[in-house]
Amino acid sequence: MVYKNKILNFILNSTFETILDQIDEIHPVDFLEALAEFEEDPLLILTKLPDEYVGLLLDYAEDDEKFKLLSLFSEKRKGQIISEMSSDELVDLLGSLDEDDKINIINNMNVDDVQEVKELLSYDPESAGGIMATEFIAIKESLTVSQTIEYLRTMAPGSETPYYIYVVDAFDVLKGVVPLREIIISNPNTLVKEIMIEKIISAPVDMDQEEVSNIFEKYGFMAVPVIDHKGVILGIVTVDDVMEIMKEEYTEDMFRLAGLDEEEKISGSVSSAIKSRLPWLLVNLVTAILAAATVRLFENTIAQIVALATFMPIVAGMGGNAGTQTLTLIIRGIALGELSYENQKEILYKEIFIGLINGFCLGLVVACLGYFWVGSIAFGFVIGLAMFLNLIVATVSGYYVPVILKKIGIDPALASAVFVTTVTDVLGFFFFLGLATIMITFLI
Repeated sequence: MVYKNKILNFILNSTFETILDQIDEIHPVDFLEALAEFEEDPLLILTKLPDEYVGLLLDYAEDDEKFKLLSLFSEKRKGQIISEMSSDELVDLLGSLDEDDKINIINNMNVDDVQEVKELLSYDPESAGGIMATEFIAIKESLTVSQTIEYLRTMAPGSETPYYIYVVDAFDVLKGVVPLREIIISNPNTLVKEIMIEKIISAPVDMDQEEVSNIFEKYGFMAVPVIDHKGVILGIVTVDDVMEIMKEEYTEDMFRLAGLDEEEKISGSVSSAIKSRLPWLLVNLVTAILAAATVRLFENTIAQIVALATFMPIVAGMGGNAGTQTLTLIIRGIALGELSYENQKEILYKEIFIGLINGFCLGLVVACLGYFWVGSIAFGFVIGLAMFLNLIVATVSGYYVPVILKKIGIDPALASAVFVTTVTDVLGFFFFLGLATIMITFLI
């Protein structure tokens, strides 16, 4: 809190020249937090800032805050601030606006920036092209190290990241990359093409953003170049963008597994919450009715052995838990690209083996519990076998449901839990009550 107050006091009590000289020492995130607690008109603060720093603030602000901050300025100042924003953040801003507000922003941009932004907006927002920035450093392969250093003095300040220098031919086809360190330590007369790394990892412009994030996770890069089908470099995706993507994907999967709309906020309205939650609760109601219908088939059996009603939730519940364990693992494997055509059989067999072992152990425990509870070996055997069979079914369904949904184009995180729970509930009741019916028929 003290630091935030110091930020505000510094801006309010300093001249523009002093602010311009020292503003780089204040991280934009800290400034935004301080501004959020400022109880007076935010323009008292913002109008004293240079355009470059305001553009940086918009880059770091949340998507729903970018336009609110930009709207505080005059039309003339808007255009100056927009020109300082990074291209990927500007595209994110435009993508979150309705058509009228989008046109208003575009009208404040210069012709070159409009053309560039329109091209970026043409890409799928969840593809490499949709998240890339066009502020990158690319040099011709014919340049020397000394020429490159001179070029960097003028170009690096405006780039998204200066750590990688991309090398292209006369047609802007990506040929390699030179780390900044190599430029610094190499002989000034050395040609760039002699020190560049030729085997470069890149992302096609239409690659899904999850696959792009997998590249970062695998190789630990700070940035990855984006190329078209001819190999021409179009932009770069940086690690900060990927961290945001991973956060969004995690939130989306977590919400969908719970049957929630990822757009729902904790501070949202009651109507939006109901709209988000009620449809999936109705779907769950349908699956619960299926389970109830299965139980109804065996009403006579339950009437004869009342203890069955006590143990039914145990069999179904444990099946649901086991299915969720496998389901979570498989969904994560699909999302991270760890589950592939080459290893899918191996993973399936492994999960089945785990289901067999877990089913046997839990079946043995619950069989002993059933015996001591009811005093019947047959009853213990029935519930133990039902538990064993249901855990195998849970494991298999936890594997196949997300895989099948993925193949038919449905997000596994969105619908898998409902189907797996339905399978384990319905079959769990069927195994337990069906075996109990056989026991009554032949043993009693």
